[in-house]
Amino acid sequence: MGKELVQLSVQYFFTWIFYYLQSYLMANVAENLVLNLRKQVSAKLNRLPLRFFDQNKVGEILSRVTSDLDKITEVMQTGLLKLIVAIGTIIGSLIIMFYYSISLTCIFLVFMFISMMITKAVSEKSLRYAAEQQETIGDLTGIVEEFYNGRNVIKAYNHEAESLEQVAAAAENACAANQKVGFLTNCVNPLIRLLTRLAQVVIALIAGRAMLNGTMTVGVVQAFFQYINQTAEPLTEASYMINSLQAAFASAKRTFELLDEEEEIPDPVSPVFLPRARGEIRFEHISFGYDPAKILMKNISFTAAPGQKIAVVGSTGAGKTTLVNLLMRFYEINSGKILIDGINASDMSRSGLRKNFGMVLQDTWLFGGTIAENIAYGKPDATREEIVAAAKAAKVDYFIRTMPQGYDTMLDNEASNLSAGQKQLLTIARIFLCNPPILILDEATSSVDTRTEVEIGKAMKKLMDGRTSFVIAHRLSTIRDADTILFMEHGNIIEQGNHKELLQKKGAYAALYYSQFE
Repeated sequence: MGKELVQLSVQYFFTWIFYYLQSYLMANVAENLVLNLRKQVSAKLNRLPLRFFDQNKVGEILSRVTSDLDKITEVMQTGLLKLIVAIGTIIGSLIIMFYYSISLTCIFLVFMFISMMITKAVSEKSLRYAAEQQETIGDLTGIVEEFYNGRNVIKAYNHEAESLEQVAAAAENACAANQKVGFLTNCVNPLIRLLTRLAQVVIALIAGRAMLNGTMTVGVVQAFFQYINQTAEPLTEASYMINSLQAAFASAKRTFELLDEEEEIPDPVSPVFLPRARGEIRFEHISFGYDPAKILMKNISFTAAPGQKIAVVGSTGAGKTTLVNLLMRFYEINSGKILIDGINASDMSRSGLRKNFGMVLQDTWLFGGTIAENIAYGKPDATREEIVAAAKAAKVDYFIRTMPQGYDTMLDNEASNLSAGQKQLLTIARIFLCNPPILILDEATSSVDTRTEVEIGKAMKKLMDGRTSFVIAHRLSTIRDADTILFMEHGNIIEQGNHKELLQKKGAYAALYYSQFE
């Protein structure tokens, strides 16, 4: 008796070990697969052109990167293992059932085939609704993200009720999609169980008659029914899991659609390396359009000599920012050439090209980390002395020292504890620290007060000395000393020259200038 108890205990112990191993292996496989997908998606996002981000909402992209991959992990860890076990149990039981009775097994297979057809029909609908479910979640995420970023505007215009209605409508759409998927996933179980019971009734009638005729023994019938019962539940579970897996398939489809998106043109195999540009920029017959069928810029040509200050002016939407985006190769031109020190920008790697540029944008962006880390974003190996010197040059050192931990004060990516002007000053400090040969300033002082603007203007003048600079400005008083002024309208340069020359022409620039100083 003691020996049997020991054997039973050992058997239970190894059963536990095997269950533990299978759970660990499935979790390991699922998480490694999703980890690999996350790495691929992250790398893909870095290779996608800005056009992709212009055309897709932030929330939709976030949904694909987070919700879709989480759904794949969830289903693989819980569903795939059960499906494999169920299929293995069904196959093993069918083999033994064939051994006992081929005819009765064939009858059971007919019902099993009907179950499979029902499962297939339901799973096709589940896949469609699961795709709809993930899309509604993406829409909901996008709306919430948009309203969160625009919360001040919503409050300022008393649109809390309207925004709440939009969120509620998106949530209801997501709820409706979830209900459809949940219903289809769970409704198949009772139907498969019903078919299994009908199969047992039919087989019981045929087997009973066979026993009366003496062609089948009671033991065989009992054993056969035992294996029918052993097959019935795994068959039901397999049908349920196949429908559950549709959510993972829908999420995987959306993930692979993202991975299949058209990427940026690859860098040259042997790119030309320009360690530090002198700063000569030439646009030669450039044409560009966000949509190739709708060309925005046509035959743009101009030259910037090393050390010159080039001002780009014009009304909103004239193409000023687009011009410098082409210079940075954020977008690919349709025709023509952009030459940096006589080297075609397309012959250089993007990273090699952009190391020669420093940008201060109108829309500031700070990252999670300390103030010092944000200033050193373009030069991570900078010393504290270099960071402080850059902050002083940008007139930002004083207010940093008033922060709780000074340069070690932590910021989130929105830097909600800083004003718009302070955030812009920090981004200006970045460019002082990087010390690039070519500068791009897109309304770099638009968020600072007049007195601070004058101080920054002095520092900027010192920074731009000896460097080629592209300055996008709406206030023409800040660019009167520019060597060349490009006046843009509808994507094209309609006037170019210095301030004095353009005033003498009495054209579009002169009209805009005098309208500001009437």
